[in-house]
Amino acid sequence: MDIKIQQFSSLKKIYSLSDIMGESLTKATVLQGEHYSYQVAIHHEGGTIDNRSLLQISVDSPLKDYVKVYSVKNIPAEFPHPEVKDINYDFHTPTLVPDLLVPMESQKWHANLVNAWAVFWVEVCVDDNISGEFPVKIKIKGTQLETADHIATVKYEKEAVMNLNVIPKKLPEKQTKFTQWFHVDCIADVHGEEIYTDRHWELIDKYMKMASELGINMILTPVITPPLDTLPGTMRPCTQLVRVEKKGGEYIFDFSLLKKYISIAKRNGIKCFEISHFFSQWGCRFSPNIEVWENGEKKLMFGWHVPASDPSYKEFLSALVPNLLEVLEEEGVIDNCYFHISDEPSEEHIPHYEYASNLLKPLLRDCKIMDALSHVEFYEKGLVDHPVCCNDQIEPFIEKNVKGLWAYYCCAQREEVSNRFMSMPSYRNRITGLQLYKYGIEGFLHWGYNFYYSQYSLYEINPFITTSTDGIFSSGDAFSVYPGKNGPMPSIRAFVFREALEDIEICRLLEKKIGKKEVVELIEKEAGGELTFKNYPRNPEFIISVINKMKQML
Repeated sequence: MDIKIQQFSSLKKIYSLSDIMGESLTKATVLQGEHYSYQVAIHHEGGTIDNRSLLQISVDSPLKDYVKVYSVKNIPAEFPHPEVKDINYDFHTPTLVPDLLVPMESQKWHANLVNAWAVFWVEVCVDDNISGEFPVKIKIKGTQLETADHIATVKYEKEAVMNLNVIPKKLPEKQTKFTQWFHVDCIADVHGEEIYTDRHWELIDKYMKMASELGINMILTPVITPPLDTLPGTMRPCTQLVRVEKKGGEYIFDFSLLKKYISIAKRNGIKCFEISHFFSQWGCRFSPNIEVWENGEKKLMFGWHVPASDPSYKEFLSALVPNLLEVLEEEGVIDNCYFHISDEPSEEHIPHYEYASNLLKPLLRDCKIMDALSHVEFYEKGLVDHPVCCNDQIEPFIEKNVKGLWAYYCCAQREEVSNRFMSMPSYRNRITGLQLYKYGIEGFLHWGYNFYYSQYSLYEINPFITTSTDGIFSSGDAFSVYPGKNGPMPSIRAFVFREALEDIEICRLLEKKIGKKEVVELIEKEAGGELTFKNYPRNPEFIISVINKMKQML
């Protein structure tokens, strides 16, 4: 039996049956507070299925308390992507993909099949009082399963050593705002809970905690049920955080659930709040689904049956928004709130959007307004303060030097630009950080932190089996975390994007020393040409090399 063990960067996806080539990674330089990740892969050849190995993992290092180990699990990517001309994908047909990260603390054993790779993800993040060189030893003990009911003694022990040089520089707190839409209804449904029960709130807390750990510092806040990914004429589960009652023509609001939501977010280190959209998606033509109590009865007072321009909805917003702002001020978060009008309006929707903007702006006073849209006319007309543009159509916004510009991608950004589909190589995920840094992008938005429904939210899906909203969006587009028994589990894609966010802060740290122009020149010299959202080196070595050079300069 031939045992191989190798270490690789976080940007290499290790497929179970692949032939791994190249040298094993043995050293790295990290900053204090940086989440540095790498992979340990073990393979044994020969024998039969009856002598596969059961593996046990341990960490031996002075940094042991700062090391987390995850088992990398394969997940089906049943819809890699729609037809594309872009060749920069790992695969184009359905396959199993290393994506789910299961904490090893939650499982005693890890099976290593004959002639297949078992992969472990190692994450190290040290305090700001630690510096110097430290070995991290990952010890793997292989116990051979000889029969169905008998475990033999230990057959082999292997170890992989990573030498970490922790430099005495602390990674700054993230300045780039990052929101990945937080779907509280999906949390309830996938865990079989009623919305806003005690157990649901416990799960919301856990999902927020992981969101914060993954670099999310702005949280979608469903003051009213978000009118997102909902088939016209249908409803997603009601998640509005404000209880509304109508008495004698007057609206009365109870914001206690909203205050609880804000409190949980604050406790988990989330400082910014993205208030859910006030008008329907893809056109801004209808009011969202809003439930109101009247005469002791709960009614769907607004929704697809009420046009956006209906005077009754204007009356409702005129009552809700001033009360909402007062609560946000009392909670001390008003300056860190961003408001939405409507998601992804097109050019033909400008008149509808203009009506909604003219209605909301006086009510919102000086509050910030942001929306995902890709036509610069919305900004030129003064309809939105912070346009959020998809990364394949962002050039006109950059050329006009739009202040407070955000970026996003979703299912449609599959040619040339960066994205995080399961079928894409990890460098295509991480390159986003250097792109956002170069162009001074204020924030990044992605729609799927935990969307576990089909397209249009028609029915639930099992995210461990269906990764494509049931064959509509590229596998991996809809969620970055998986629902574990007692809370979320991360994905490789989520960890790699966090690295992208930390790359931005490494750039900013070096910028303080040598200036932004010089940092960009360093990046583009290493890239061998201009870095844009569509033009970047199609390999992981570029990112690793340029970030390492920055660390050495620090």
